[in-house]
Amino acid sequence: MIKSIENKVKLHNGVEIPQFGLGVYKVEEGQTVIETVKAALSYGYRSIDTAAVYGNEEGVGKAIKESAISREELFITTKLWNDDQGYDQTLKAFETSLRKLDLDYIDLYLIHWPGKDKYVETWKAFERLYDEGLVRAIGVSNFHEHHLEQLLKNANEHPAVNQIELHPRLSQEALRDYCKSKDIKVEAWSPLAKGRLLNEPTINYIANKHGKTPAQVILRWHLQNDIIVIPKSITPARLKENADIFDFQLSLDEMNQLDQLNMNERTGSNPDNLLF
Repeated sequence: MIKSIENKVKLHNGVEIPQFGLGVYKVEEGQTVIETVKAALSYGYRSIDTAAVYGNEEGVGKAIKESAISREELFITTKLWNDDQGYDQTLKAFETSLRKLDLDYIDLYLIHWPGKDKYVETWKAFERLYDEGLVRAIGVSNFHEHHLEQLLKNANEHPAVNQIELHPRLSQEALRDYCKSKDIKVEAWSPLAKGRLLNEPTINYIANKHGKTPAQVILRWHLQNDIIVIPKSITPARLKENADIFDFQLSLDEMNQLDQLNMNERTGSNPDNLLF
């Protein structure tokens, strides 16, 4: 049983990532993101997931500096935006992200979306950053199986993580199985389906049985499926609530009930349709 927010997942290169963390998508730059990250850290969060396109890397960096937590205890992820794909552009974009975060290294750097045809070239730059020790692990986001196949044919270092939209309405079991076969860990963005599942009857029934909220049940489902999860909130009470998922366990029957909610329903874009 996963009993602590300190639980970590070992990536294929030996680096360990917290299985539960904070996503800061659409969290406003400045005091909002600074206070959000600092509150999360005070509740035991140690993994923070941002991206160049979120526009809040500087605030994340300031929060880290203002916290009393050592850099070595933290796991910081950021992502390369679509406009910056390509070998030279990637290296420049990484320098910008590193400067905004005011860090000496990034724990995990992800290609945000595959796009059409630049991600293999982009990956070569990622491998250089990894070889130079500027990034502890490299990975991708929103990659389907065919994207991963193409990347692996041309890669010296295979991705450590694939961060994808994943929740009970979009369980992505085939892609998860494929990633497992390649030793690529799966991380979920939009794990609560942007709130669309909070009134779902099955989830509410299970939540009531455990004395938990629907959100807590959904996040627990992710953990028990060996998925890394990064829910987002800017509300301190919700940050604390989201992390209060380590004192109960879903039964096999309950896990199956949640699995059966899948409808392949996205809240975001299908990577095959987001071409650039």
